[in-house]
Amino acid sequence: MSEPRSAPTVGQVVLGRRLLDLRESAGLKREEAARVLHVAPATIRRMETAEVALKIPYLQLLLKAYGVSEEETDAFVRLAEDANRPGWWQRFHEILPGWFSMYVSLEGAATLIRSYEPHFVPGLLQTEDYARAVLRSGAIGQTSPEDIEGHVALRMRRQELLTRDDAPRLWVVMDETALRRPVGGPEVMRAQVDRLLDATKMSNVTLQVAPFAGGPHPGTYGPFVLFRFGVPELPDMVYSEYLTGAVYLDARTEVATHLEVMDRMAAQAASAHRTKVILRDLRKEL
Repeated sequence: MSEPRSAPTVGQVVLGRRLLDLRESAGLKREEAARVLHVAPATIRRMETAEVALKIPYLQLLLKAYGVSEEETDAFVRLAEDANRPGWWQRFHEILPGWFSMYVSLEGAATLIRSYEPHFVPGLLQTEDYARAVLRSGAIGQTSPEDIEGHVALRMRRQELLTRDDAPRLWVVMDETALRRPVGGPEVMRAQVDRLLDATKMSNVTLQVAPFAGGPHPGTYGPFVLFRFGVPELPDMVYSEYLTGAVYLDARTEVATHLEVMDRMAAQAASAHRTKVILRDLRKEL
């Protein structure tokens, strides 16, 4: 059987989709592909949806059955070998929920990350002390000192993507509530606002505050993140979190609805320039 793991890498998701396309182009059903490997059709489905790692012997047999040339098969196998290597985040497997491992993988592969956050400063822009205070509140359901410090370390490691050479664009709409909610005390909040002001100077970061005075807006249902990628095999994807897990949406209608809401919120929120003024004024109050 193909080996399961905590969460797929984006490379495995992409190759799984390619494998699905190749099977359909060859005119084969999952049951027919399964007979090639002498496995259950569910195994083919799990390979195509990246629920299991891609075993190279299985790939070679399937690609031959799909009529893929030897040269293309060799290239596919090389990509699979790279994709099967564990992501850096998997070293945090003891504290990282499986449903969030996928998020970290997508976050690292995205070219654009658009985020709406009604409650807290987004994780990619948090200071260590702010993150620690949020985690101590039980926001993720784990409050042991070891777990908290592990999550803080993971959060800080994730932030490195904003300063790498191929950094994604981060566009955040954040409710004023997230700034007014005291987390960790005045000193922690002062440092956090300073961190946000520093972020506004980054060319790949756009930060907008949705002020109370703007009234209700279409995103008040809850936080969500929209990912866009630089590979055609991966469509835009939406991440929506709830108390004990999360959902990943890639259906066109659902993504389009979230994108429309995000655009409307961005139009209604304070501009990036006005947001800097709001942050500076708040800093003076703290």
